[in-house]
Amino acid sequence: MNEPEQPGTSRFLTIAETADVLNVSASQAYALVRSGELPAIKVGGHGHWRVERTVLESYIQDRYEESRRIGLWNQSEFASLQEYSFGDRDRDRS
Repeated sequence: MNEPEQPGTSRFLTIAETADVLNVSASQAYALVRSGELPAIKVGGHGHWRVERTVLESYIQDRYEESRRIGLWNQSEFASLQEYSFGDRDRDRS
């Protein structure tokens, strides 16, 4: 039989609850969802967004990993190299 959920441990979070966890505004959390950066689902007749707690935790861990990798890159010997982009002008030369 399913155990009753403790307050604050529901499977899905509202945009406002998600914003609280991330310590950002509700509009910033909504933008993350709308852009697809933070996966969410629409539920109910009015299509309210919900973020699964485990997905949010994975998102947070992914941001930590991204920050770690950027830090390592910035410490590497390649950090001083300039980025080069291949624009239309460069492609026309070949």
